Amino acid sequence: MRAEQATDVALRLLAEPDDRHARAIQLTTPLLVLGAGLVLSVIAGIALGPTVVPLGDVLRYLDAAITGGSIRADEVTAYSIVWNVRAPRVLLAAVVGAGLSVVGVAVQALVRNALADPFVLGISSGASVGATAVVVFGLFAGLGVLALSTAAFLGALAATVLVYLAARSRLGLTPLRLVLTGVALAYAFQAVMSVLVFLSPNGQAAQTVLFWLLGSLGAATWESLPLALVAVVVAVVVLLRRSTALDVLSMGDETAASLGVDAARLRRQLFVLTAVVTGVLVAVSGAIGFVGLVLPHVVRMVVGSAHRRVLAVAPLAGACFLVWVDVLARTLVPPEELPLGVITALIGVPVFLVVMRRRGYLFGGR
Repeated sequence: MRAEQATDVALRLLAEPDDRHARAIQLTTPLLVLGAGLVLSVIAGIALGPTVVPLGDVLRYLDAAITGGSIRADEVTAYSIVWNVRAPRVLLAAVVGAGLSVVGVAVQALVRNALADPFVLGISSGASVGATAVVVFGLFAGLGVLALSTAAFLGALAATVLVYLAARSRLGLTPLRLVLTGVALAYAFQAVMSVLVFLSPNGQAAQTVLFWLLGSLGAATWESLPLALVAVVVAVVVLLRRSTALDVLSMGDETAASLGVDAARLRRQLFVLTAVVTGVLVAVSGAIGFVGLVLPHVVRMVVGSAHRRVLAVAPLAGACFLVWVDVLARTLVPPEELPLGVITALIGVPVFLVVMRRRGYLFGGR
C-alpha cells in the first residue's frame, strides 16, 4: 500500500509541469504584477503620511540621496522626512511583510497545519519577554536605540532553544509535539511578561509593551534594515531550493520516507530557519499577526499549492500588503499611530474567513 501511495505522489509531482506554458503564465503574471505593484507601493508609502510629500518631490529627493545630488535649503525638512524617516520604514515594512509570508509558508509545511503562522512556535512570546525586560528594567541600556531589538532577538533565541529541547523526542520533531510545545511555552512566556509588567515601577510600561507586541515600525532606521533583509533573502533562497521536499513533507512522514526525504532532518532544519528569521523580524517590528497566516492561503488560491510557486509569489504579496498596512497605521488617526497588528487583524480575519469558505479550496491545496 505504501509503494502504491508513493507511486501516486510521485506521479502527481512529475505530472505538474505537463502544461509548462500555461503554468509559466500562471506564475509570471502574478510576479510581474506584484513586482510593479511593490515598486509603486514603496514610492506611494514614502509620499503618504501625516504630512503628504508630492510624488515628484519624493522621486527627486530619492534621486538626490542615491546619486549625491543637491537640494534647496528650504527642502531640508521634507528631504529628511523622505530619506531618514519614511524610506527606511517603508522598506523595512516590505522586508518584514515578505519575511512573515515566506516563514508562514514554511511553518505550515513544517507542522502540517493550515492554522499555523510564524508565531505558533512561541518565538514571538520569547522575544516579548526580552523586549519587556528592556522597557521595564532598562536592560542593555548601553546599546541605546538597539537595546529593544537586541533583547527581543536574544529572547527569541532562548525561546527557540527551550521549544526545541522540550519538543524533541526519539522520533525527532513531530508536528503535534512541536505545536503543543510552542503553544504551551508561549503561555508561559506571556505569564513571565505579565509579571514583569506588574512589578514595573514605570506606570507607562504596560502601554509601551502592548504597543510593541501589536507591531510597530516607528523605530525603523537604515541600520535595522540590512540584517532583516539578509535573513529574509537567505530564507527565500533556502526554501526555494527545498520546495520539492516541502511538497513531499506536506503529504506526511511515511510518504516522505518512501520518496527518499528524511522528514525528521528536514523538519529540524525548517525549525531552526523559521525560528531565527522570526526572531530577527520580531526584533525589528514587534509581533505582527495574520500576515504569515493569511497571505500563504491567498497566494495558493492564485498560483496553486506547489511550494515552488507559492514561495516565489508570497514574498512580493506580503511586502505589498504590509507596506499599505503601515500607510494606514500612519494616516488613519493622525497624529497618533495605530499598531500594525490591529490593522492586520481587522483585514486578516474577514479575508481568512472568506478563503476558508471559498468553494473548492482546501487548506494547502485547491
